[in-house]
Amino acid sequence: MNPTDPAAVDPTTAVDAAAAAMHGADLSMLGLFLQADWVVKGVMIALVLASVICWAIVIEKAVLFSRISRQIRHLVAAAAPGAGAAAAATPQGEELAAQVLRAGAREWREGRDPHESRGEYRHRIEHAMRSTIGAQLRRAEPGLPFLATTGAVGPFIGLFGTVWGIMNSFAGIARSNDTSLAVVAPGIAEALFATAIGLVAAIPAVIAYNRLMVRLGRLRQEANGAASELASNLSRRPPGVAQGATPVQARAHAAAE
Repeated sequence: MNPTDPAAVDPTTAVDAAAAAMHGADLSMLGLFLQADWVVKGVMIALVLASVICWAIVIEKAVLFSRISRQIRHLVAAAAPGAGAAAAATPQGEELAAQVLRAGAREWREGRDPHESRGEYRHRIEHAMRSTIGAQLRRAEPGLPFLATTGAVGPFIGLFGTVWGIMNSFAGIARSNDTSLAVVAPGIAEALFATAIGLVAAIPAVIAYNRLMVRLGRLRQEANGAASELASNLSRRPPGVAQGATPVQARAHAAAE
């Protein structure tokens, strides 16, 4: 047997060489990133940035929703029995509760039209407050679609990096004519790392999106419930007929009461 013949190399020696090559490869997260192809690096960087943005959105929305929840508690307190005078007041400020109360008080002060039933009067007050609530809560929605998008496409972006990396690994095998684990494993590890980052970015984004949307829906439901109670309280104590009504209309309104 010729010792210089590649086919005559001891299998144990080949295994030891492969093990040595594997031991020399840096399989840490930083090492996998540095050794990756530039396309895979771009995928990893994009996914990490998306994950950072998602966490920033989650923190910002958690603080915002807590503030909105406090404002809705103020609305519920104003809708409590015996709080009619407070509901009819004109609070200052740009917070949700102040804007909703101002919208309701504005409709209440316009008074009930002589040809308007009490139910229509109540609906008009409630509609004004619900419209203000909807406008204010819509301002809390920006950023939520980004969470949904990251959760939906993050794994696929990571999968693209994985496919690209595996293609490069197979190309390296073809060039080296070596199918040993030492040649294949590092490239496959880099490729799979991209998918792992995609999942790390997508899973929290999906969970956060669902929880935030559920909480936003509950806040809207609570606010609309408070608006309904406020409208009912205000409509039972109308300040008078609408401005510009004739004396005949005023008497008709008094008779209707």
